[in-house]
Amino acid sequence: MKKKDIEIFDVLSLRGPNMWTYRPVLEAWVDIGELEEFPSNKIPGFPERLSEWLPTLIEHRCSIGERGGFLQRLREGTWPGHILEHVTLELQNLAGMPGGFGKARETPISGVYKVIVRAWHEDVTRAALFAARDLVMAAIEDRPYDVEAAVEELRGLIDKHCLGPSTACIVDAADDRDIPHLRLSDGNLVQLGYGAAARRIWTAETDRTPAIAESISRDKDLTKQLLESCGVPVPEGRLVDSAQDAWEAAEDIGLPVVVKPYDGNHGRGVFINLTTREEVTTAFGVALEEGNGVIVERFVTGLEHRLLVVGGRVVAAAMGEMASVTGDGEHTVSELIELQINSDPRRGSAEDQPLNRVRIDSSARLELKRQGFDADAVPPEGKNVLIQRNGNVAFDVTDRVHPSVAAHASLAARIVGLDIAGVDLVAEDISRPLAEQRGAIVEVNAGPGLLMHLKPADGAPRPVGRAIVDHLFPDGHAGRIPVVGITGTNGKTVTARLLTHLLQLAGEHTGLACSDGLFLDKRLVQGGDRANWDAANRVLMNASVTAAVFENDSTAILSEGLAYDRCQVGIVTNIDRPDHLGHNFVEDVERMFSVLRTQVDVVLPDGVAVLNARDPLVVEMAELCDGDVIFFGLDEQLPAIVAHRAAGKRAVFVRDGHVILATGTEEAAIGATANMPLTYAGRVAFQVENVLAAVAAAWSMGVALDILRTGVTTFDVGQVDAPGRFTLFEKQGATVIVDDAHNAPALTALAAALATLPAERRTVVYGPGADRMDEDLQAEGKLLAQTFERVVLCDDLSDLGTARKRASSESRAQLRAGIDAAGRKVQVTDARERRAAAEAALAQLTSGDLLVLQADEGGAAAMLDLVHLWMGQPMRALAA
Repeated sequence: MKKKDIEIFDVLSLRGPNMWTYRPVLEAWVDIGELEEFPSNKIPGFPERLSEWLPTLIEHRCSIGERGGFLQRLREGTWPGHILEHVTLELQNLAGMPGGFGKARETPISGVYKVIVRAWHEDVTRAALFAARDLVMAAIEDRPYDVEAAVEELRGLIDKHCLGPSTACIVDAADDRDIPHLRLSDGNLVQLGYGAAARRIWTAETDRTPAIAESISRDKDLTKQLLESCGVPVPEGRLVDSAQDAWEAAEDIGLPVVVKPYDGNHGRGVFINLTTREEVTTAFGVALEEGNGVIVERFVTGLEHRLLVVGGRVVAAAMGEMASVTGDGEHTVSELIELQINSDPRRGSAEDQPLNRVRIDSSARLELKRQGFDADAVPPEGKNVLIQRNGNVAFDVTDRVHPSVAAHASLAARIVGLDIAGVDLVAEDISRPLAEQRGAIVEVNAGPGLLMHLKPADGAPRPVGRAIVDHLFPDGHAGRIPVVGITGTNGKTVTARLLTHLLQLAGEHTGLACSDGLFLDKRLVQGGDRANWDAANRVLMNASVTAAVFENDSTAILSEGLAYDRCQVGIVTNIDRPDHLGHNFVEDVERMFSVLRTQVDVVLPDGVAVLNARDPLVVEMAELCDGDVIFFGLDEQLPAIVAHRAAGKRAVFVRDGHVILATGTEEAAIGATANMPLTYAGRVAFQVENVLAAVAAAWSMGVALDILRTGVTTFDVGQVDAPGRFTLFEKQGATVIVDDAHNAPALTALAAALATLPAERRTVVYGPGADRMDEDLQAEGKLLAQTFERVVLCDDLSDLGTARKRASSESRAQLRAGIDAAGRKVQVTDARERRAAAEAALAQLTSGDLLVLQADEGGAAAMLDLVHLWMGQPMRALAA
């Protein structure tokens, strides 16, 4: 009997567009056990407890589409998977990550659900998911649960893992402009855009921020010298090397003065309005501890202001405040600070609290001493006591900045050399020129914080993130390079390799992540199967890449999501009977359609979907594309091609053995398939389809016809360009083909190609592949029996060290069942170990034999190496 509990038995992190949504999500596989028999309305008190603990659930509209919709479903009866979705989202909302996508879907297994929730950060959402499970179970079992503690823990994770507010506002602004982003570290280093078109930020510093300018800004004395030499008003002052020297400088400048570290930041160790020798020498000691030197300069009357300069323009300004308390004759200064200042809800350390709590630091103690008080003194009733002269620069004054003040701030940023700068100045009235009030610029800072402009204590928030994005990406540029994504059942790798070849001939520095490896131009960077999120992400991070091509099979989309948010071209080669049915609870072709359509869903409005016109399900995807569509097919009379051309749109097809590019009635030929080595004189139909797909994609990307003609005739069918994809070898009348067919549609296409090659005996060394459904394996077995006289069954090299749902022997037994059902006499050998089976088959070859060595799902290298030894010469692929 199932237990009455909620078990989360797997969680997938879909870090990019997926079958559910464009955004990153977590997909949890949840078994609710006996609770399948207990919807929420059958659990006494459960709806009431849940809505009492999380009253904000009333804002969840759910499928009803109105406020309170989810609570209505809760009262009427819904299941724990659906409830878990909403509680997870609400815990994230309470922790400071509002809104978000959520779904709960049944699987073919009773009581097992997929719960999908928006994931701003995997660790945070995972913690929210498990906290939600515990909360829901506590409500079901009528046990206490500390909601506030759970929310506080999530807040801590957000602070630890998520982007800070300054970086986040820039990323959000980029997102508003449809500019993609990649997080490059656990901190605030973020890439905006892809490849060679990308820019990088670190909080409010960019890849345009010079290191020299940063160094200058940290040296306050040097900064002041440079500003002064260019006519920017700065307070008189100089660097001092001792307390005595500090006092002498103060006397020379004229009291009052400011003492501060010359390389300090955040206002630490800064003392203002000093009027006595004791104050100056005391301040010198503290300032020296905070930095590597001390500056004494003229005290400028007024309040501190921060002007944010982006790309030479002031985009926001904030003003500081003076903090004081009024005595009541009863409470000490410390107590008055808490009662009259720190009680303001705007003060605190949270992001939504723009004002800091006031504390009695060394500067405040000096200010109190000057007035005859200390922290424990009790000021008389009505006595105003100044605590700090400048602090909390968080009051927006952007609209009040005088044009000449803005011009001085902009000039100061240019003199230092910063593209983004926080310019600090002191003035009594920011709406008047500095010269009228002896105002001055006191510092120019690199990497300024943006929170004061995003959430001011008073005044309107300013769109500073948008200003920075517009500075980095002027004139509407989106930071994108051409990205091509390829999905489908078969042909993905060859299409990707050929398309990459065409783009390289066109002059693009192309990155490719496919099942043959990770390539940058012609260089193999990482071998093995790299058709995955991590490899694609590496390509998108590479600043030298001007175009990117990615292979995406159904498993990658289901388990990781796409690595890119949108693409210029999306190719779907075919669906047929897809691989990996039965994985991730995707049991039929219709559900697989929902997975593979993701590639078409992400095509940009100015992009193109390249679709196989012979596949009805692929043709259906055309209406899902935001951009244009190019159909390809072997037959120009395919209904989709005929209708498409009639509408004046583009298609690629074969007529009389020639590849034709057509736009409506206009046509251009790029060559005969007989001259394309990949197609073996046009005899291998599935390779011709791959040529059509690659050519269509390159055509849509503006590759010239001459380059297309050259590219399809220079693409090597051997080890270099398409290893193990119907690679043919001949020796002494025997033929060997290395091919990666591993499903029924691929075997059907392989059989059609073999029918064009005469042979007296046909042998295949074949493995069942990773976990397949019984009906698929039996269909493969039947095709093997219909095509070959001898079948040698083996394991896949990729089986080693991998977890499987069942033993390889069971999969081989299903292949045998299919062979037996074919009703044709076939010699079947169960050899298990692939390499030994291939060596034995090669050793037995005689003139007239044809041998197919299946390249297992781990790659073709092993089989190609064996054929190389058999040939007794450097391997070469021979076009018939």
